[in-house]
Amino acid sequence: MRLAGKICLVTGGAGGIGRASARAFCAEGASVIIADIDSAAGAAVEEELKALGGKALFVQTDITDESSVEQTVARARKDFGHINVLFNSAGGSLHEDDAVIDVDMAVWDRTMNLDLKGTFLCCRHALPGMIEAGGGAIVNMSSGAALRGSSPSHVYTAAKGAILSLTRVLAGRYARENIRANAICSGRVLSARILERYGGDGQPGRTVDLQQASERVKDYPFWVGKPEDIANIALFLASDESRMITGAAIPADGGRSAY
Repeated sequence: MRLAGKICLVTGGAGGIGRASARAFCAEGASVIIADIDSAAGAAVEEELKALGGKALFVQTDITDESSVEQTVARARKDFGHINVLFNSAGGSLHEDDAVIDVDMAVWDRTMNLDLKGTFLCCRHALPGMIEAGGGAIVNMSSGAALRGSSPSHVYTAAKGAILSLTRVLAGRYARENIRANAICSGRVLSARILERYGGDGQPGRTVDLQQASERVKDYPFWVGKPEDIANIALFLASDESRMITGAAIPADGGRSAY
């Protein structure tokens, strides 16, 4: 029960890494607020966690809308009293992302709003309650792409790189309030979104076979993982086991960013 008594807000909690993390947090004794824009999937996760004996609440949330984020945090505090852990899992990339000189500016706006602004807004509104509660942990999702200069998705890379800087400044500023902030820099994770884009099963829109893509990077056999792999790291960073870690960018990309 590594999170016994903790109140955890997980954005993007209706699917992928967020859903796996909500399950992991709940299994370790936390009460979990699932924030997601997908109402049907979010409600299903709430029911799933409750069926497993956990305490869970789904709140439909658009993390790019400040009033929506503010309302979600207010609901979490109303129902549970405070927030100890914020896991900013919501985010994603667009297939149309491209090099700086080629990418459509609409891709810039959409990506920055979802990945960077969304993370910023959740930190902005969760932090006051975490401070009142005597401290806590923020876990932000970045990407292994933010640690390399070879990513073809320049907008996504810029957004995830900015999240690393945001994480560091949060760690430095709020350490005195007993709040830690860390980022996870993941490789390719087999979420539904990634499988839809790279599944290679002949379905429309699936252009790259994931297994073939993995085989092209044989030097990095741990580059492709499951949502549960990232959830385990988020669980560690959310728990008191990582009490000496703050301001860190944790690579979980099979070593690709090391070379």
